[in-house]
Formats: sequence, C-alpha cells, structure tokens
Amino acid sequence: MESRKKERAIMTFIDMLGIKHPIIQAPMAGVTTPQFVAAAAEAGVLGSVGAGYLSAEETRDFIREVKKLTGNPFAVNLFIPENNEMNQEQLDQAYLALQPIGRKLGMSSWKAHLSESDFDRQVDVIIEEDVPICSFTFGIPNQKTIQKLKNAGVLLIGTATTKEEAIAVEKAGVDAVVAQGSEAGGHRGSFIGEEHVPLAVLLPSIIEAVTIPVIAAGGIANKEQLNHQLLRGAEAVQIGTALLATEESGAHPLYKQAVLEAAENSTVLTKAFSGKSARGIRNEFIDIMVGIPIAPYPYQNDLTKKIRSEAAALGRPEFMSLWAGESVHESACGTVKEIIKKFI
Repeated sequence: MESRKKERAIMTFIDMLGIKHPIIQAPMAGVTTPQFVAAAAEAGVLGSVGAGYLSAEETRDFIREVKKLTGNPFAVNLFIPENNEMNQEQLDQAYLALQPIGRKLGMSSWKAHLSESDFDRQVDVIIEEDVPICSFTFGIPNQKTIQKLKNAGVLLIGTATTKEEAIAVEKAGVDAVVAQGSEAGGHRGSFIGEEHVPLAVLLPSIIEAVTIPVIAAGGIANKEQLNHQLLRGAEAVQIGTALLATEESGAHPLYKQAVLEAAENSTVLTKAFSGKSARGIRNEFIDIMVGIPIAPYPYQNDLTKKIRSEAAALGRPEFMSLWAGESVHESACGTVKEIIKKFI
C-alpha cells in the first residue's frame, strides 16, 4: 500500500512537470547549451537552462533555440541576486593575490568587468517566452516576483541545502524544492548560513519538514542511487555531473577529460574561483589559493573569469574551474539520451 501511494505521488509530480521520468537535468550555468537542454527534454526528463550568468536577451535567445529543438517542457534556472557590498580594498587584495597565477598564464595584468544581475528582466523574459517552469538558486525571490510568475502559470522550484532553507522556500509559496546534499557538484545553493549536510541526512529532514515535493540532488550517478532516493521519499532526482561529459554538454573538452579521468575522492569544496562555496575537482589553482585573500561572490568570480578563459585557451586545466560532484569517478561519455537511459 505504501509503495503504491509513493508511486502515485511520483507520477503526480512528474505529470506536473510534463515529463516521463522523475529526473531533472541540473541547470549547470556555463555548461548547458540549447542542444544539451533539448536532448534532456527529448529523453523524457526535465531539461534546465542554466541562465545564471546570462543577460535577459541572452536568456531569450537561449530559450528560443531550445524551442527550435524540442516541443517538450523545460525549465530556466536563475540566480537570486546577492547584495554583497564591494569593498575596494578587499577587491584590490584579491586581485593582487591572483597575480602569480596570472603570470603562469602569461598575463601580467587584466581588466575584470564587474557583473550586474539582470534578474528582473530575466523573469519578464521567462513569462514572455511562456516557459512553464522556473527554478532558483542562492535564495528565494521576493513575493512580488513569485506572484508575478505564479499569475503567469509558471511552476516554481527552489533550492535548499538545509532544513531551514527548505522551510523558508515552502513558506514563500514555491511549488517544490531541491534538497542539495553536500555531495553535489558546482555551487552550493545556500542562503541561510552555510552548512554542508550530506544528502542521506538532508533529504529525510526536509521531507519531514515540508509538504511540497522534494527533489534529491548530490552524488546520484546511477539507477540504483536514483531508486534509493525515490524509496527514501524524494519525488524526483536532479543529476548534473553524470551528464557533464556527454556529447551535447558545453563543457570544455579538457573539462570533460578531467571528469572522465577523475578518481574517487578527487573533489573538494572551495571558494577560490567565485567567492562562494562550490565543489570541483581539486587542481593547482585550488591548492595555490588556500589561505589567500578572496573577494566575496560575485566579485571573485569576476576577477578569475579571465584566468579561467585563458587557461582553457592555453590547454591548462590546472587553472580551470572543474565543477563536479563526489561521484564524478562514475561518469561516462556518450549522448545525453544514452546516459539517461542508464538511469531508467
């Protein structure tokens, strides 16, 4: 009886998303391409546009490109703007601390364009382009934005790294929440303090605390792990690292190679690249930056952007951000469809 009830709950939620299988492709900003998102959608899971670093018009163009490739539903993920004040002295110290790495890449100096969020205009684009699902990372939109999206019929998904964050997501009126375990690759979605709770602890604590659907994320690399999370009460899972090395992925070839060659226990949490905790494959950049002044997010991300792009151009993965989850050693190459098939 309990098994049948759980099955009905899963079907209800995936029907809400308009997908065949209880899987969401993680919205990996900087990695997702229209081909990647469309391939996920065509495979019967929820494709997700990682729009965190895009402008409003770039977001619009991306959405339209995906629509040319699939008629299936997909989501757009946005970063909630953070009001971290810029301290010029702190920024100068962080920039100077990066100079030795810059010199290793033949860069004596470089200009860092400080980014500005286009969040409000991106919300308008999502409504104008009739995107059915919008997810959020790094916080919760204000009530005006939530109501605006709900009035347009958009289903909303939040991200939580603790029980307290999940409760806040539900109270705000968001429709579902991703429980992001500490095993997950890329940036932590934290917005109330900073804790690193493994999924085995996080998922049941969130399921007990909220009534909205909960999506499990972090270290899910195969069918057995997917089924395990569904049996534990998740109504879907979110996978990212497992899809990083696929043909449609926008990851740099050296990034894909690092993912495929990664050994077990090769990832660490670091703020070195962006000023915000993120899990990636440990490399020389991360090691050099231990104990070095780092600017707060998003300014550290702005300062290191040129280093990362130059490292990619020169074939120096030791200075690239290689975001990946703890199960990266289980990654395989192939198409998105082929990898998804292994999960279902």
